[in-house]
Amino acid sequence: MKTILTCTNIHKSFQKRDEEKLEILKGISLSIEERKINVIVGKSGVGKSTLLHILAGLDKPDSGTVNFGELDLNKLKDEEISKFRNQNLGFIFQFHHLLPEFTALENISIPQMIGGIDIAKANKRSRELLDIIGLADRWNHNPSELSGGEQQRVAIARALANNPKIIFADEPTGNLDTANSTIIHELIKRLRDELDLTFLMVTHNKELMSIGDRIIEMRDGIITE
Repeated sequence: MKTILTCTNIHKSFQKRDEEKLEILKGISLSIEERKINVIVGKSGVGKSTLLHILAGLDKPDSGTVNFGELDLNKLKDEEISKFRNQNLGFIFQFHHLLPEFTALENISIPQMIGGIDIAKANKRSRELLDIIGLADRWNHNPSELSGGEQQRVAIARALANNPKIIFADEPTGNLDTANSTIIHELIKRLRDELDLTFLMVTHNKELMSIGDRIIEMRDGIITE
């Protein structure tokens, strides 16, 4: 398998009120292969989400490198990294963060239009994605008219909108009941198999862990895999 993402010797600290630094990540190195479901696990506070945000270019490490192929994300300016994320990465969070005043179709189309796709092509792509996630008949519904599970499926379709190379997910089923979580788990597996997608996820959910091709365990700011 081809390596899609690597990080080397990542350190990250946060300043506490008493001016003492709290070291969250303590020299993490990691390689992610394409077309796999990678799951980061560990107790609360070990740095799982912090690591995910750094790997996704949403935050910067104090030291260390993050590379997509030959591209070092730490060397990109804010505008460049925003463009890179839009064109290459997808994001799924615990809460769907759909725009409430827009329909499911529009929520999926907006990231494409931000990336320069015209509205007709964006809407066509969005309808295709709604069909893939099983919500083709709900295209004209606003988020408030959808169930929690349906909203999260729309958020997944939005993450797929620009044909990302990798999907980052932070507790993607953390806000769902068992039945809807199972639907999301099966959808993630199907997307990996049918679209050759790569996932890097953080979770406490044992059922979500069970679908992982690789489990990456964190403890006290390091990887103990």
